[in-house]
Amino acid sequence: MDIERRLDELGLELPEPMELPPGVVLPFPWVRIHGSRAFVSGHGPLLRDGSLPSTLGKVGAEVSQSEAYDAARSTALAVLASLRAALGDLDRVTAWLRVFGMVNAAPGFTSAPAVINGFSDLILELWGPEAGSHARSAVGLAELPFRIPVEIEAEVMIR
Repeated sequence: MDIERRLDELGLELPEPMELPPGVVLPFPWVRIHGSRAFVSGHGPLLRDGSLPSTLGKVGAEVSQSEAYDAARSTALAVLASLRAALGDLDRVTAWLRVFGMVNAAPGFTSAPAVINGFSDLILELWGPEAGSHARSAVGLAELPFRIPVEIEAEVMIR
């Protein structure tokens, strides 16, 4: 597959691990490997240095749908960075099984699926339709941690 080569061809770089705000402790791993599956905890968009982007807030109010799509795409890169750290090689991912996308939605915003497409589109672009296709939910929530516009978790099959 050579996912790293595909990322380079697209001009994409994976971010550093998330810089947690002072006092925040996460009592769980970013990726939990069990047998032939890797379960990825909820991730948000990150800048290259692991910090949160400046585009924060509710989609449909402070964040446009287009900006939120880009945030979901950025979240995919954060997920891939955690998978690479846990697995050593992104080519160990043989199939994307499930994606759960959450959108920090303003009242009345109903386009969560279009936002989470930013994540799904990149995964499909990198892995192709056979390995990249995944079951998915996309929901709007009242709030997300740190005011991030999207949070996404996933489950993948690994070798």
